[in-house]
Amino acid sequence: MFKILDRYIIRKFLGTYIFAIALLLAIVVMFDVNEKFDAFLKAPLKATIVDYFVNFLPYFANQFSPLFVFIAVIFFTTKLAGNNEIIAMLSSGVSFRRLMRPYLFSALVIAAATWVLGAYIIPPANVKRINYTNTYVKNKRVDYGSNIMLMVAPGEIAYMSRYDNITKNGTRFSLESFDSAKHLTSRLTASSIKWDTLYSWRVYDYVIRDFRDGREYINKGRQLDTVIPFEPRDFLISKNDHEMLSTPALEEYIDRQRNRGVANIKSFEVEYHRRYAMCAAAFILTVIGMSLSSRKVKGGLGLNIGIGLALSFSYILFMAITQSFAYSGLTSPFIAMWIPNVIYAVIALILYRKAEM
Repeated sequence: MFKILDRYIIRKFLGTYIFAIALLLAIVVMFDVNEKFDAFLKAPLKATIVDYFVNFLPYFANQFSPLFVFIAVIFFTTKLAGNNEIIAMLSSGVSFRRLMRPYLFSALVIAAATWVLGAYIIPPANVKRINYTNTYVKNKRVDYGSNIMLMVAPGEIAYMSRYDNITKNGTRFSLESFDSAKHLTSRLTASSIKWDTLYSWRVYDYVIRDFRDGREYINKGRQLDTVIPFEPRDFLISKNDHEMLSTPALEEYIDRQRNRGVANIKSFEVEYHRRYAMCAAAFILTVIGMSLSSRKVKGGLGLNIGIGLALSFSYILFMAITQSFAYSGLTSPFIAMWIPNVIYAVIALILYRKAEM
């Protein structure tokens, strides 16, 4: 399937990509240690290495995978052009389009790895990393909520005056059930409620009012174990919760929360669409990098790397700006995450056509 030329380019591409990741991660580790040095001194060494760094490095590498792709393409392709290897390939009858094939295959390998890591492997690892930072660096976990109201099931609305996730207790709880005509059929009120596991809750000092056939039936008690289809993570949403869910779980969570009328799920929607957009970015930035650096230029390697870094950082900056548009409600998360790809795809097409001439 692949000829010697293809294997040569693929080996150069992926080798440079891995080298760029290793180099930049070493720099990132030094800055991170300097920034969190006091926290690392307080934490056990094993937890710092196993729970934090082992999970932080893949997370960071995957987050900035487009940057590494671009740097890798620019770096090794400029060296090929500087050694007149690109000219030799084109002079031997290899078209520019044919030369692009091993580049796109390498981008496919990186995109597939990015997808698998981001969708299934990194989210469980993020649980350990984020728990470590919440414990030893800075606690960003949301453990309290007030005036909580959400639809726990079709026709069922729950309310809590306050909930404490440390003690697992809530106060002034109510659960109202409505029929298809939006008539109140049942209302449960309790002075307090305690979460057990999954959907198991225990209510205290409860009153249940059922409305049937124009009559009211009242049932009271001190304590009642019941199943209510919601749990604390449905309404206590922390800053990094979206990073701890696999893509299927993330999609399920978004659908469930949207049906319940929960409004603050923008970060989850942005994360969901970002994972797909990052995979497409590998192909787009590969085409841009190859088109820019395939010709021998007067400035040489330094000029191409400078242009490459400027474009790659502008892409990351542009994506951060469009993310803020999604959070503020100016545009949908899908559009916000794909606008940079659409614009840079147009740039890639223009540069490709120009390089092909």
